[in-house]
Amino acid sequence: MSAEERKDWDTYFMDIAYMVSTRSRCPRRHVGAVLVQGKKLLGTAYNGAPSGVPDCSEAGCMISEEVELVVTDGREEMVKKQRCIRTIHAEQNLLLFTDRIDREGSTVYVTDEPCWTCSNMLANSGIVEVIYHRSYPKDEGKVKKLMEQKGIVFRQMDNYEPPHQTRMKVSN
Repeated sequence: MSAEERKDWDTYFMDIAYMVSTRSRCPRRHVGAVLVQGKKLLGTAYNGAPSGVPDCSEAGCMISEEVELVVTDGREEMVKKQRCIRTIHAEQNLLLFTDRIDREGSTVYVTDEPCWTCSNMLANSGIVEVIYHRSYPKDEGKVKKLMEQKGIVFRQMDNYEPPHQTRMKVSN
């Protein structure tokens, strides 16, 4: 990128979300989220244990296993999912630490496609758009349907390259 070129706004805010994700100490996935209204940054958050409580790097992941009935092409299948329940997700922290009035009509940039629980929370938060980079296949179909039902713009940045210093191998 030359000195005269500038990043587009989506790239700029997603870069910030990735930089925020570097604060996470989760060994499975670093997630960052930012709240933006217009071109104004209103808040940032990352996934992690509650303040003052040992996190996964100190106390280990707290894995919960759940089973979900998934119907694909008329065929029912029980799918096992593992989730760490020690951490608060980046989207949840973002909603905890921002005001509803600021969220009305705003956009959330998040490094990873929100899970089902976060999507439910975002759907009632006042935001109008979610932009993410990495997909989260465990909940993808039902999350997209929810966002469509709520009229929330939901899009993936396919050709985006995160800042080099923020890259980590993620676990699904």
